[in-house]
Amino acid sequence: MFAIIETGGKQYRVSEGDVIRVEKLPAAEGEKVVIDKVLAVGEGDNLKVGDPYISGAKVTANLDKHGKGKKIIVFKYKPKKNYRRKQGHRQPYSQIKIEKIEA
Repeated sequence: MFAIIETGGKQYRVSEGDVIRVEKLPAAEGEKVVIDKVLAVGEGDNLKVGDPYISGAKVTANLDKHGKGKKIIVFKYKPKKNYRRKQGHRQPYSQIKIEKIEA
């Protein structure tokens, strides 16, 4: 059984037991997280699609840890004008493990 969920402005295809990284969630490590924005649920040839969400469907996950992603460099440069700006960024994330899909 799989589900397509929406969190942090992105969509993820998840199954029970999957470990995914999503945009940082406002919960503590070790807490249960319930995601009720379920766009679709499928099992084999059965596919149930919401409009836009499936009412009553939810995905329960356990928040494993918070962290920061790999550093990216933002570099602005204008030739011949002595203009250079270097800035780094590390995007925060939450790692969750999908435990149960209810539809």
